This record gives sequence, structure tokens and C-alpha cells, in this order.
Amino acid sequence: MASSLPFSCLLYLWLSMLSLAIVSTNAAPPRKPIDVPFSKNYVPTWAYDHIKYFNGGNEISLVLDKSTGTGFQSKGSYLFGHFSMQIKMVPGDSAGTVTAYYLSSQNSEHDEIDFEFLGNRSGQPYILQTNVFTGGKGDREQRIYLWFDPTKDYHSYSILWNMYQIAFFVDDVPIRVFKNSKDLGVRYPFNQPMKLYSSLWNADDWATRGGLEKTDWSKAPFVASYRGFHIDGCEASVEAKFCATQGMRWWDQKEFQDLDGWQYRRLQWVRQKYTIYNYCTDRSRYPTMPPECHRDRDI
Repeated sequence: MASSLPFSCLLYLWLSMLSLAIVSTNAAPPRKPIDVPFSKNYVPTWAYDHIKYFNGGNEISLVLDKSTGTGFQSKGSYLFGHFSMQIKMVPGDSAGTVTAYYLSSQNSEHDEIDFEFLGNRSGQPYILQTNVFTGGKGDREQRIYLWFDPTKDYHSYSILWNMYQIAFFVDDVPIRVFKNSKDLGVRYPFNQPMKLYSSLWNADDWATRGGLEKTDWSKAPFVASYRGFHIDGCEASVEAKFCATQGMRWWDQKEFQDLDGWQYRRLQWVRQKYTIYNYCTDRSRYPTMPPECHRDRDI
């Protein structure tokens, strides 16, 4: 029996079905972070007087001077989730300083997921270092230059962490993936709740050119600015070994088990144009390439 629907309707239906098929077979980008005030998710941890509040607590600054740096941490501990922070880095001559934003567990065999921003001499590019610790083992450093000046405007730095992958994003661009490779003998963070931390501190024994460039205290105070404070995670007590809502949150659905093709192309763009160090290709440290590197598409 011939269809009574006009051609335009049939075409619309066909295109709709095609788009649904494409969506269902692709991965998905993380949801847009929700901006909330600092006090909703975080508390200061040290040198309270070196944290300055603006715009009703929707924006803060961390201040580093010769006496001390400062930092803050999340109120809750989390097993998996999507975590995002908007940061504007220390401008000008920031050599010797480190601005850190990371997840960390609280025991000796700790798990940790790191963003570390290494200061620079004026006119030189900032370096973003990432690292992943699992079961107390780290030494998985990767370093990139950013494709923008992170001191001029706010940019979003995000972590998507579930049972399948840890994905690092700068704005919407994935810069690193650490896949669950337990089947390859690589430990993966899945049973230790982690808090989020951020700090601004002096690390001129290693941060800039391996410690050759020291902090110029005549340029102090050094200021990093923050807003956003997004946390969408499975909150857990420190004794918890699993997420009670596992499988029921948006970030642990099938479409977030991997990056999609566009995201992997962007990751490859970062690898080719901006990566300056990758532990996967460091044969002096690792004569045999670590097993996760192929799966993570780090080479």
C-alpha cells in the first residue's frame, strides 16, 4: 500500500532516524558544567587569609607571597564523576610557582589525578603537566603547551572519571585519556574515594626548567583566579568501596566509556602540535613501553 505521507515528511522521518542511529553509536561530550559558588562544594585548607572572595563568593583568588601559598579542598569525597574548574593563571613572571588542581585519595597507596600548571618567565609559554597515580604508583607525567595564553582569560579544566576511563579536558578538547587497563596488569582507581584539591605554591626547586629558574619574589604577590566550582560526582564516605549509584549517573553511561572519533582527532592534534613530554616515549625511564600507552593512544 502506497504511503499517504508527503515526501517532505518521509524525508524528515528518515533524517531523524539517521540522526538517532548516529547518536546511539557515538560517544558523547561531557555535559556542560554548572557554575556554583565556592562555598557550595569547597572549603579553605590553609592560609585562609590568602584566599580572596569576589562576586558573592562566585569567584576567588589564591595569593602566593614569600610567607606562604594557600589552597582549598572539596567538602565531599567522590567515587567517579565529572569535575570542572575555571582558572585564570598567574600572569607575568610566574617562574617557580605551581597552580595545582587534582583529585587525591587519603591513604598511603594513594590514587591521584593531576592538573599542574608550571609557571614561566615572562614571554615563555605555560606548561600544563598531567599525571595519574594508581595504587601509589605515579611517574606517568605528560606535559603540553596550551594553544592560548591561560593568564588572559578563564578556561575550563575538567576531569571525567568512571569505571572505564579518566579523560582530561581543556575547555572541550581532550588532552589525555587513561583507560581502565586492569586486564593488562595496570591498576585503576575504582575503590578509593577522592577529594578535590587546588593550591598555589612555590616549587622553584623543580617547576621551571627543572629548578634552574627561581621565583622572583620582587614580583609577588602571585595571584591565580577561580570560578565555576562544578562537581557532579558520586559522593561517598571515606570507608566506601563502591559507588551506590553506579550505572545510574550520566557520566557512567555507555556513551562515556570512550571518546568519539572527533575527540580522538582533537587528542591527536594536541599530541602532534603541543606535547613536549610523554612518559610513554621516554625510553631512558621506560626501556619497555608501559602497557597502557597503546590503549590510551598516547603514541
